[in-house]
Amino acid sequence: MPQPSVPPDSVAAATPARAAGLAGLLTAEVVVGAALFVLAFGVFFYLTRVVFLYHSQVFDNWGFAQMDYLRAAHPWTLTFVKFLTFFGSIWFFVPVSLLTPYLLHRAGLRRYAIELLVSMGGGFALNQLLKAVFHRPRPSTALLHQYGLSFPSGHAMMSMAFYGCLAWLAVQHGRRWGVAGALVVFCLLIGLTRVYLHVHYPTDVVAGFAAGTVWLVLLRTGIRVFWKEKKIPGEAASVSE
Repeated sequence: MPQPSVPPDSVAAATPARAAGLAGLLTAEVVVGAALFVLAFGVFFYLTRVVFLYHSQVFDNWGFAQMDYLRAAHPWTLTFVKFLTFFGSIWFFVPVSLLTPYLLHRAGLRRYAIELLVSMGGGFALNQLLKAVFHRPRPSTALLHQYGLSFPSGHAMMSMAFYGCLAWLAVQHGRRWGVAGALVVFCLLIGLTRVYLHVHYPTDVVAGFAAGTVWLVLLRTGIRVFWKEKKIPGEAASVSE
């Protein structure tokens, strides 16, 4: 049975509509990205003033008190926290930052593989630079011995660089909002483990998340500007050549 033909006028009308829809998505991404950048940068700047200019410990003391209460009320959480915090450590991120991009590349997602590699490599370098600039010692009440400086938290910043980047890719590649939300929650929980264990001040952790968010927005902006993208049939968003 012959299929009904589509009038040429309908095709012509649909093309501008699709273009307008894509332009709307790009505009929404730009607006959200700009808002996240301003908010995260503002939070980081505010925390540097609170910690290094005003030397306020109000938020840090409050955060430690909440985690101390949780540990005292539920002692079993200590074992769980020690397990969970591993997924934000360098011992986890070094192999997974190589394996995950490799798997993405094997799956034909070359741009995503490179994006994740740059996110982790650049995030680590930026974290070490910020630690050297601010040079804040770790809390003296730490439950675990940790090397290095305290501000901003490497666990928080690198978790945002890794899990935050994966969350973005999950949304970009198939609109998997549930997966993205779970990755962000997992990232936040890793940050809380650092406060629970007293290896970072709460301000370190929030600053780490803020710095990680700023880095992700800058990375995404760079990809938009310098990497030519094309539409792939079946994709929820555009991918790069």
